[in-house]
Amino acid sequence: MSSRPELRLAIATTEAARYACEKWHYSKSYPIGKSFDVGVWEGKRYVGVIQFRNGANMNMSKPYGLTQWQCVELSRVALSSHEWPVSRMISVALRLMRIACKGIRLIVSYADTMQGHHGGIYQAGGWVYTGVTGGDTEYKIGGKWRKARNFRSSDFSKYSGMDYSKLPARKTPGKHRYLMPLDDEMRKRIEPLRKPYPKRERSAENGTPGIQSGGGGVNPTRSLQTTEGGQ
Repeated sequence: MSSRPELRLAIATTEAARYACEKWHYSKSYPIGKSFDVGVWEGKRYVGVIQFRNGANMNMSKPYGLTQWQCVELSRVALSSHEWPVSRMISVALRLMRIACKGIRLIVSYADTMQGHHGGIYQAGGWVYTGVTGGDTEYKIGGKWRKARNFRSSDFSKYSGMDYSKLPARKTPGKHRYLMPLDDEMRKRIEPLRKPYPKRERSAENGTPGIQSGGGGVNPTRSLQTTEGGQ
């Protein structure tokens, strides 16, 4: 029998999700807009959040013949120290998302090459790897590096109309793209896109190493939840 604590996932409050993203995710940010936030507990300790959202790229779903309401992004895996594999947590979070969000057919997620991520947590879960996205340009504004498409965030209104050419800029490499189909027809549709998995370069996955300093805080729950006992 496993000595791991009981694993429990449930819909998290916005406050709890924000806490996890700002404290434990490498970006230290909680994206604006609607999201489906799944809190993670080991025993009674809150260890973080797994977040799904429509994504900043409104065209993300088009290559797969889907509407933006049928395709969502797994945008944050923000965890403190934990004992259960992240791939197991994501698997349970996907089940909760499918129950609560009818009509979703495909999940897209990205592993940030600038952080040395290669997508090991997705490989462990059997996701379909489709290669590296195109690079992008980021501008430094308000002390942070931001993509131009993210300038519509709530704290950008005061910079409206600013000439990008006068801002510090940098080119960024592409990210590893992974897909998780949620029905058989969608799996058949994307399977031809599959490429060999990339190998690990350096650093921890998604900014959330398996053992990390800091403990859980906050007490965020809503009604939907699932429990995983020791195995």
